[in-house]
Amino acid sequence: MKRKNERKGTQTHAVSLVSLIDPSSPVAEQYRTIRTNIQFASSADQQVKTIVVTSSGPSEGKSLSSANLAAVFAQTGQKVLLVDADLRKPTIHKTFQLNNEAGLSTVLSTGVKAGETAQKTAVENLSILTSGPKPPNPSELLGSAKMNQIMEEARNIFDIVIFDMPPVVAVTDAQIMSSKADGTLLVVRENWTRKDALSKAKELLDLVQARVLGVIYNGSEQGKDKAYYYYSD
Repeated sequence: MKRKNERKGTQTHAVSLVSLIDPSSPVAEQYRTIRTNIQFASSADQQVKTIVVTSSGPSEGKSLSSANLAAVFAQTGQKVLLVDADLRKPTIHKTFQLNNEAGLSTVLSTGVKAGETAQKTAVENLSILTSGPKPPNPSELLGSAKMNQIMEEARNIFDIVIFDMPPVVAVTDAQIMSSKADGTLLVVRENWTRKDALSKAKELLDLVQARVLGVIYNGSEQGKDKAYYYYSD
């Protein structure tokens, strides 16, 4: 019955969301493993409710990892908000086939609430706050006091809030949000991520005292399946 429920509503989503399209696959199981490890990283003294997902560079799979991770958290019955905080090259609205006329940038620049702007999805318990119109000053908006208020509002409404961010080496946005969030996940791709870029990414996150929960190792070939792994600190 659980598997049947997990397939509910998947036809409205891109085939890349393997956790919804094929929840019994090895890749979907890896996302559930990541979910479990994050849950174990949370404690009464140091809860993990707000999570930043970033990478060292482009095309490493951070946005798909964010979306699949949000989906598997929602499948446990927790209320999940996935925020497209990549205000420069947003993709989450395309993945979930949502309208992007209003989103995070709208909430940051107006008086509307994040909870009112977030859109429900066909996946039970999963809501999406898209990026909204591209602003001229993403870093300043993300570093503002208003962003702090949005995060606090989201924490009060949702059990888990996941922020999909731009690559940390390219722009400062992910650094800013990692300093605010409870934890950060770094996505790397086999035969793509450069070691020097990965070292730089970790250095930048350390500078803002980010709590790096671990690494999602993306694109490893195992037979015909691509696998995702989680390595905790």
